[in-house]
Amino acid sequence: MNMLPPSAAARPHWNGIYRIGAVAALAMLAIMAAQIGIYIAWPPPDSVSGFFALFQSNWLLGLLSMDLLYILNNTLLVLIYLALYAALKPAGDTAVLIALVLGLIGITAYYASNTAFEMLSLSRQYAAAASETQRVIALAAGEAMLATYKGTVFDTYYILNGISLLIFAAVMLRSPLFSRATAIIGLAAGVLMSIPSTAGTLGLVFSLLSLIPWAVFCILLIKPFFQLEAKIAAR
Repeated sequence: MNMLPPSAAARPHWNGIYRIGAVAALAMLAIMAAQIGIYIAWPPPDSVSGFFALFQSNWLLGLLSMDLLYILNNTLLVLIYLALYAALKPAGDTAVLIALVLGLIGITAYYASNTAFEMLSLSRQYAAAASETQRVIALAAGEAMLATYKGTVFDTYYILNGISLLIFAAVMLRSPLFSRATAIIGLAAGVLMSIPSTAGTLGLVFSLLSLIPWAVFCILLIKPFFQLEAKIAAR
């Protein structure tokens, strides 16, 4: 990678954000590995009754099966976006601001779409139900929660974050702070995120494939983020 020019985004008022972004990228890689391991070892149920049974037998595994770690993942993503915004601002102020806003809106939408704790509460109501009517009501509410979990709000999150990544990666092509390879890999991840994972087999395939360039992208962000942090500290 080229030496960072004096005009790079190493500004005192961003002190700390690059180190935080680098650590967030490292943590995200660890969480991604954990998520993949959990899904392989304990595939999530495909029905409301299956989720209720899982919550009753192991509430933590139930929450993990409904993407509990993804909530943490998206919180880390906010920190990565902030670091990217700070680093890329000199190369495309308006574009990276739009990317940041779209990304944050998307992440907010994800928080609204995740119904893990609602499903935990409904599973307890189902287990405590005194009549078949109460159980049917709990199951119907669970169906609504699963529909929300993979519905319009989730798709909004997915697409907005794909667009955000495409913009960040495109601006990277004009920035001296990141390699061209980093930008291209980011673009590849963004393209693969253009179709939500809920869109049938194609969406599922694209979702799985996007994990590869996204993981590589996170790895390639770590070094320049630490370089920017060191540049600020040296001033």
